[in-house]
Amino acid sequence: VQLVESGGGLVQPGGSLRLSCAASGFTLEDYAIGWFRQAPGKEREGVSCISRSGGYTYYADSVKGRFAISRDNAKNTLYLQMNSLKPEDTAVYYCAADRLGGSYCLKWNEYTYWGQGTQVTVSS
Repeated sequence: VQLVESGGGLVQPGGSLRLSCAASGFTLEDYAIGWFRQAPGKEREGVSCISRSGGYTYYADSVKGRFAISRDNAKNTLYLQMNSLKPEDTAVYYCAADRLGGSYCLKWNEYTYWGQGTQVTVSS
């Protein structure tokens, strides 16, 4: 099982980035999958996720209306489109997967498989 993130970088406030998370060794659509982030000195937090059934999508309040999660089953890849970025979005972003039951999927400590992370810096 492997998850590899890409797409991070330096962007000005108000800008956009799209993160990608390529999965190998398993089928993403069979798992709950999500994006999480950790800023220096802060606890890891959930950003957005798709439940294992695919029927539920969650966003942290701080990113609602600005970020969009999506999944391409043919490419076995998860995406996070981030618009209207703010300096407080600066963090290392991780994708994660787990065979979670239930609908809620935004608790980072319930996930087993993690990518290595990609840095997102929002600064002028």
